[in-house]
Amino acid sequence: MINYRLYYPALDEVDLADGFFEAWPQHPDKKTHRKILNNSFKSIVAIDDEKNQIIGFINIISDGVLSAYIPLLEVIPDYRNQGIGSQLMQLALKELDDFYMIDLVCDQDRVSFYEKLGMTECCAMVWRNYRKQSGE
Repeated sequence: MINYRLYYPALDEVDLADGFFEAWPQHPDKKTHRKILNNSFKSIVAIDDEKNQIIGFINIISDGVLSAYIPLLEVIPDYRNQGIGSQLMQLALKELDDFYMIDLVCDQDRVSFYEKLGMTECCAMVWRNYRKQSGE
């Protein structure tokens, strides 16, 4: 059974499954992944209770007043196409219901996923320092 929870320090005891940050040339290690979850404005995790593993997550960065940004939504490969990513996104949007703007940037092939959840495509600009992609 998959359960969804806001991330809090006691969940540091739940294992992070292998397979996050798929196809990243320099992905964060599990210690850095925990920092991402702990240091975000809010993080929501999907936990496979039978395996006692976090198998999906979404994190939110915010000013706590008007704006929020969703930098990461990840579900490990073995659990994809089961509605877990959609549920994580819906829970995040519910947490942010009182905010004026909620932004995220995604690859073009992910636009339809987010449109189905009520988001609108727009133009974005980014700069990436790939030397720091692992978070170290």
